[in-house]
Amino acid sequence: MKDWDLYLITSQELSRGRTTLEVVQEAVVAGVQVVQLREKTFSSRELVEIGLAIRKITRQHGVRFIVNDRVDVALAVKADGVHLGQQDMPVKYARQIMGSHKIIGISATTLAEALEAQKAGADYLGVGPIFATQSKPDAAALGLEGLKQIREAVNLPLVAVGGINRANADTILEHGADCISVISAITAADNVYQATRELLNIISQAKGGGNS
Repeated sequence: MKDWDLYLITSQELSRGRTTLEVVQEAVVAGVQVVQLREKTFSSRELVEIGLAIRKITRQHGVRFIVNDRVDVALAVKADGVHLGQQDMPVKYARQIMGSHKIIGISATTLAEALEAQKAGADYLGVGPIFATQSKPDAAALGLEGLKQIREAVNLPLVAVGGINRANADTILEHGADCISVISAITAADNVYQATRELLNIISQAKGGGNS
């Protein structure tokens, strides 16, 4: 997971008339390394159907596939793992159900939550929102200093999320994130493929690797 650079979270509502599958296909071809299925308005049946399709796409391209919140859906579609919020199933029980070989990510909005998630056995942390974001309008922004504090306190891979775009991605990496996670910066872009490539190039340069 420390090799992850760009992590796409889906949102058909923000995809400007495109389907989630269309966005995922373009982003995966462009080089995104992780896709999280997060569709809050989809029924369980719809999540399984689209999850199976995303699993096929991600497997073809060697991309990790994570399901948001739903351990049952993650198992049904043979995803690589699940991402859990603070009000979702505790890591202990998710691990018992999914097994040691599956990835479990935990959302952390504070230093205390990050420390608890590490203690509980999370594989990575979704840290944020770093900045205010329309996908979580009621969540208080953690900020760059909050991200830095978490980086200094935990040794898990950190996936930064919340209000991230081309203008601030490099700064977020400088403050301790291992990976950048975005929704609208890709899903709402004029050109999904181009937006993904531009973000990957920014991340690569910030990590000292030149152009991606």
